[in-house]
Amino acid sequence: MTLILSIDTAVSVCSVSLHRKGQLLGLLELHQENVHAQKLMPVIKTLLDQAGLESKQLDAVAVSEGPGSYTGLRIGVSTAKGFAFAHDIPLISVGTLDALAIQVKPFLEGKVFIIPMIDARRMEVYCKVFDSRMNEMESIRPLIVDEGSFEEYLEKGIVYFVGDAVKKVSEVLQHPNARYLYLINSATSVGEIAFNKFEKREFSDLAYFEPNYLKEFKVVKSKKNPLML
Repeated sequence: MTLILSIDTAVSVCSVSLHRKGQLLGLLELHQENVHAQKLMPVIKTLLDQAGLESKQLDAVAVSEGPGSYTGLRIGVSTAKGFAFAHDIPLISVGTLDALAIQVKPFLEGKVFIIPMIDARRMEVYCKVFDSRMNEMESIRPLIVDEGSFEEYLEKGIVYFVGDAVKKVSEVLQHPNARYLYLINSATSVGEIAFNKFEKREFSDLAYFEPNYLKEFKVVKSKKNPLML
């Protein structure tokens, strides 16, 4: 009875779930900014307690691998690695945009495309493109969205845009075939993908795995005080 703990801290939501054989047992989420470091471990403990389970019963731990918030990804991955190492269980990494995309499955009908996207400040997003069968049409990339973005897909059929960047994108990109779904990253879909990976034994190397930041992290100096970061 495969029991998987899944963690998603790629964006502002702190999300943790438990799945048994791919079926959701429980989910706890905090929709608050900057609470991952303080709240992630207590949320995991609470979820396990509510399910009447102990961490030693886990068969694997899954984590959203990015892209996303640098700090959020570091916290999530470090915590997942800690569980995997402590209990000698596999670590399963799941693409943040892949987990977003599968949330659209209930809406799929006919020829459609799915474009999950995460806000990367200003008019830039991190995005990926899938067809209706979840085949990857375009790999992850950062993109500055304008009126002509994704035109090749919008002219072919319905395009579902999903993620925390859809509000700002919808103000610029207007097309009759565009559908905007403000769905937030969740450990629920991370766990769904993780179970399929577990069955295929698609595990990440515990020693060498690092989050996919997509961009190099840069520390910006304070403009008010040049001596401060």
